Amino acid sequence: MLEHAKGLYVVAQTPFAADGAIDLASVDTLCDFYLQHGASGLTVLGVAGEAGKLSQEESIAVAGRYIQRAQGKPVIVGVSNPGIAQVRDLTARVMDLGAAGVMITPPNGLRTEEELFGYFAAVFQQIGDVPTVLQDFPFSSGTWMSVPSILTLVERHPQIRLLKEEDLPSITKITRLREGQGRRIAILTGNNGMFLPLEMGRGVDGPMSGFSHPEMLSGVYDLYIQSKVEQANDLFDRYLPLLSYENQSQWGVAVRKEILRQRGAISCAAMRTPGPRLTPTDHAEIEFLLNRLRRSLSELR
Repeated sequence: MLEHAKGLYVVAQTPFAADGAIDLASVDTLCDFYLQHGASGLTVLGVAGEAGKLSQEESIAVAGRYIQRAQGKPVIVGVSNPGIAQVRDLTARVMDLGAAGVMITPPNGLRTEEELFGYFAAVFQQIGDVPTVLQDFPFSSGTWMSVPSILTLVERHPQIRLLKEEDLPSITKITRLREGQGRRIAILTGNNGMFLPLEMGRGVDGPMSGFSHPEMLSGVYDLYIQSKVEQANDLFDRYLPLLSYENQSQWGVAVRKEILRQRGAISCAAMRTPGPRLTPTDHAEIEFLLNRLRRSLSELR
């Protein structure tokens, strides 16, 4: 029932060992960590999950391990690929493993509405009636979808149950989407949660984001739906310096994985090649920001 999704759907990392091998034991501990810190569901094999660096069989192994460990919580699996046959095959495999649905972003190079609509018509002809998250992330995909185009896709394809909105400015697009006529679907927001309190005010159903401190994302959501808007913003503000530091594309993923390692969620912070490696200066800055966060949170106690 993805159209009724609410709360934090964590964009999960893919843990690797130092030699680049998949670390399935750390998938278990990381999944537990996410659930302990307020996740309502998980989104795996996304951009931040380094999905493009995994083979098909590795993708299936990682998705299956998260599904197995998720204690019945919904797991959405990213299956985006320019090749529709690859989308079809991975979708079939992860749905057989118990995924709640798949996430698809349009491939780079679509320039017209005709091409956009044709791509998704072909996708759904191949994958059938699979609950789908439509990801609107043009700065990664290279394909921009207008509000009318998104609403048209939603009306044409009942498989689309949820929109992950991370175009910029997200807040104005969210308002236009919510004002649009037609079938209501859930909207979760990405962009590392950078604009979460404002996006909650615009009508999203929660964050679909990755952050080394997911308890902030779930906490802001919980406070906001209790109409504790000021408290939600206060909580967000305490984490904002670290949040913005992590919000730096793949380098920010390296930061996030290092903090997750320090918090005991994963055994190794390695990214698979090609990926950035943190310097001693980077580590010093991380420690500086974490210490400031600890002091700020101590003021709440």
